[in-house]
Amino acid sequence: MSQPVPPSPARSNTFSHTEYRGPDPFAPRRRPGGALLDAVLATALFRCWHHLLFFGAWATLITVLNHNGHELWIETTLLTVLGTVLGFVISYRTTASFERYNEGRKFWSHIILASRNMARLIWFHIPDAVGRTPEETEELKARAYIEKKTVINLLEAYAVAVKHYLRGEDGIYYQDLYHLVKFLPAYALPAGLPSQTDLSNIGVEPASPNGHDDDDDDDDNEKGVSTSNRPSNDGSQLHQRHAGGGNAPNLPLPISSPSTKSNKRSSVIGGASMKSPTSRVSFAIDPVKRTIIAPADEAFLLPAHMPPKYTIFDLFPFSLLIKHFSKGGHEVKGKKAARIRAKMRKNTVSHNLPLEISLYLSSYVATIQERKLCDVPTYSNLHSNLTMLVDSLTGLERILTTPVPFSYSIHLWVTTIIYCLALPFQIWKPLKWITIPATAISSFIFFGFLVAGEEIENPFGYDKNDLNLDHFTSEIIRNELKAVTSAPRPNPEKWAFSPENNTLFGEHRGERTGPEEWVSKGPAAIVASMSNY
Repeated sequence: MSQPVPPSPARSNTFSHTEYRGPDPFAPRRRPGGALLDAVLATALFRCWHHLLFFGAWATLITVLNHNGHELWIETTLLTVLGTVLGFVISYRTTASFERYNEGRKFWSHIILASRNMARLIWFHIPDAVGRTPEETEELKARAYIEKKTVINLLEAYAVAVKHYLRGEDGIYYQDLYHLVKFLPAYALPAGLPSQTDLSNIGVEPASPNGHDDDDDDDDNEKGVSTSNRPSNDGSQLHQRHAGGGNAPNLPLPISSPSTKSNKRSSVIGGASMKSPTSRVSFAIDPVKRTIIAPADEAFLLPAHMPPKYTIFDLFPFSLLIKHFSKGGHEVKGKKAARIRAKMRKNTVSHNLPLEISLYLSSYVATIQERKLCDVPTYSNLHSNLTMLVDSLTGLERILTTPVPFSYSIHLWVTTIIYCLALPFQIWKPLKWITIPATAISSFIFFGFLVAGEEIENPFGYDKNDLNLDHFTSEIIRNELKAVTSAPRPNPEKWAFSPENNTLFGEHRGERTGPEEWVSKGPAAIVASMSNY
């Protein structure tokens, strides 16, 4: 009589980590509101409805005039010739935009892949140092855990920083980023997305490194202002952040900075609010800045997801007033207003935070090589995956900084408008009153492809059809890295020789032979069993 097989423990109980929720890569984006409303907002209809109203009214006017005896119609030859050409051109425009969308998704896949590989190599393949005494060994092991966990946290910070960087959200004061990088000394790196100010001021004499004249430094010394936190004269652009209440250093301006007239951006999170948390260390003239905020002020950190709300200024023709109000310094709400303000903010010098984090990752890889803690293949894999991270950042920057040529885009819009304006004159004779809905539908087809192409041309924002970057960073990368570091490196002597590993060779025959029993049988029995498997 066969003995009953004891129930095996649940797999979740065999690991030490808890409170882990596996990511669902196919999870839909969480959207407030009904599914029908979300579907309508995600279509091109919401972005080109004012075009449809205009051409519908235009078709109504032409139809009424023709119905009242005015002979306002032409032959359909123009419709046939231009329609075919316009269709091909719009198709090419949409295809080019989708290629940018698909390429952006590929680069994010590379970031996820490199993060997985580096976390695995760091946590499993970098051995702990051995001390002379057991106490020293324990201390070195604890330091190794802290060092590895910090570096793996920087992998998460890199992905989060890329997300904010692509969305034009400068600085570190975000709930999903601040705690990961607040302790890092800051590099004075210019943004990888050049602004019109940088391009129009080439050749301008750069300002002094601190944004001050030499006389100002003398005045500060006379007033007792501490200059110990200022950049040293050795040309180093590396500066340590200071805790709340301390004096933060004034970073030197990059070589491409046009002048000392940089916009001042407050990075202080006071008890009430944070006025403009766009940079850890400002390039402005003010010598005193707070970069590491007090723990009580961390409640004022910006959320990780900040989609601008729709307002009346997102609707035509009110959207035409956005540039006027924004240039005048007025705060105008809405998605289009946010895009305009983002372009204006690019005229100020900002950090390239992802590139800065990659420098610290590279310093860790270099330190591992100096300590000779890993072999050459492991070091090469770490270096190649780090290169993949930087290559992905550069590719994403290329997508943002290489728009469709303006002359091509405007010519396509003008051609489409002319075609839709001439459409009622050509289809009135065969369609009569059906000319009105036919023109509206044709306009929706043409302009729908145009606005859809423009929307997915930059797939990193908050539009309905953009890539879900928050899902990549919080649901995939963050959860996976937490799972990797939730337990020490598993020992094969424990999991390979577990008593539950009793179907090693005879699963199809219902055999239950544990690893230790196979060891007692010897290698000949193991080889014989494998040959019959």
